[in-house]
Amino acid sequence: MASGYTTIPISSNEMISRSYHNLSVFLSLRRRPWSEFLATDVFDKPESFETALARIKKNTEYFRLNYGFLVLACALASLITTPVSLVLVAGIIGLWLLLYVFREDPVFMFGDQPISDRLVLMGLVIVSLLTIVFTGVLQTLMFGLGIGLIISAIHGAFRNPDGLFLNEAEAASTGFIGRGGPKFPSSSA
Repeated sequence: MASGYTTIPISSNEMISRSYHNLSVFLSLRRRPWSEFLATDVFDKPESFETALARIKKNTEYFRLNYGFLVLACALASLITTPVSLVLVAGIIGLWLLLYVFREDPVFMFGDQPISDRLVLMGLVIVSLLTIVFTGVLQTLMFGLGIGLIISAIHGAFRNPDGLFLNEAEAASTGFIGRGGPKFPSSSA
């Protein structure tokens, strides 16, 4: 099976440092300031359920990473009663970030044997499932995720997004604006 990579094999330390660099660049570019996220002067009651849903959608697009941190923090906070599980789950999240999400180069086994992305993904899924099953924290973790999602939805519904602005590239990638110019209805005479 041919690999799609054209890079020179690198050491695992260099791969980790490059993945960490990619992660920090991603976080610095995507995360919105917490002062803007927590600003109290922009909260008000939505006029209707449809308005609340529209607010949740717009706020989710704008504060996507902040909401992700909030949900992750709630999930990890739910594991505080079982510190071993907390450390294991945090380690699994770190593995996902380093080996799959922010990795640029292939993973090598035994120095020169590249591992396919599919095998890395399957390995991470198996390790994640085994960790969750053997630590017995599935219910606790789901409870924490649920609490985080509820808090995010409440924040999104009550935060007025009128002052939020996406740049053009973000708006196009999220579907807020089309890619091809404005579309005008055809007039028939």
